[in-house]
Amino acid sequence: MRLSNKMFPCQSREAVVTVLSYHNGIIEGYLQHPRLEKREKVCSLSQIVLLLNSLLNLEDSLGSPLPLVHRDCDNLESIAVFRIQILFREHYTWQGKLVWQDETKETVFHSCIELMQLIDEILGE
Repeated sequence: MRLSNKMFPCQSREAVVTVLSYHNGIIEGYLQHPRLEKREKVCSLSQIVLLLNSLLNLEDSLGSPLPLVHRDCDNLESIAVFRIQILFREHYTWQGKLVWQDETKETVFHSCIELMQLIDEILGE
């Protein structure tokens, strides 16, 4: 089987997560994505992953790429803002880039678990 039959490039290129608080591993904030009409409140890393996965599942039904997300959480007191760029995925094996906007740092991830660990490590510092 060819790799192109297993890995699907994602048209929903980017989501923005605005973190309002982080205590004992619990994240609270908002997720923005081109397929969402408004920002979505999130209360855990697993909720972020499940929401992103459901949005990415919609890719098969639409044919054109979506625009990048523009932040509408600028008026909120955030402790961190992340851009999650998922380039490829197969189930929960995601490959992409995590951009930490507050520190202008970025890193790549090779799985959904690695993405969650990266966010947890950054917020736990």
